[in-house]
Amino acid sequence: MSVLDALLWVQRNADLSLAFRCACRVGMCGTCGMVINGREGLACRTLLRRIARGGEPEVRLEPMRHLPVVKDLATDMDPFFARYRKVVPHLVPRDGDGAPATIPPTARERRLIDPQRECIACGLCYSACDVAGMEGGFLGPAALNRAFVLTMDSRDAAAQRRLNVVAGEDGLWRCHTLFECAAVCPKGISPALAIQGLKRKVVGQRLKRLVRLGR
Repeated sequence: MSVLDALLWVQRNADLSLAFRCACRVGMCGTCGMVINGREGLACRTLLRRIARGGEPEVRLEPMRHLPVVKDLATDMDPFFARYRKVVPHLVPRDGDGAPATIPPTARERRLIDPQRECIACGLCYSACDVAGMEGGFLGPAALNRAFVLTMDSRDAAAQRRLNVVAGEDGLWRCHTLFECAAVCPKGISPALAIQGLKRKVVGQRLKRLVRLGR
């Protein structure tokens, strides 16, 4: 039995008013994210027997952190997605590109992008990020991870626009590289590594600009 199974049982048999979110029940939609015994996780992928084997005497559930609580375990995801939208989270095709552009599986950019592109935007990394709790405007790990994926894609035409956003006051330089985001990601992604990649990209651009200016 998963934590989600237990919640559904409680809702049906003990408290019809209990509020939480779920959809796919197989770890793909990310809607059942919450804090389980002090650690972010998906309710559908967290088994009660594993919690018991870890020596926990009880299961304590809390809503995700750094987000307004709607009711019980349901949080308002609007602030999370507002930050996500700031990085232009969709591919912007180049002008004149009529034919489909492909990236071979062996290409270097594909190898860079592949580990990071499986994000389901569940918000667990945002909840686990201490900086997101201290800095209200911080874009957050998920948004920066998405920015990395698209910026490194040679088919995209909005890379510079995106880099200007992530290099701003509320962007990648706020990250303290604690890897809490990587520790809770249900897809095994490390947004911290993506943020490091963005930092290298931004610094590299600035160094090239200084060289051109002869400084």
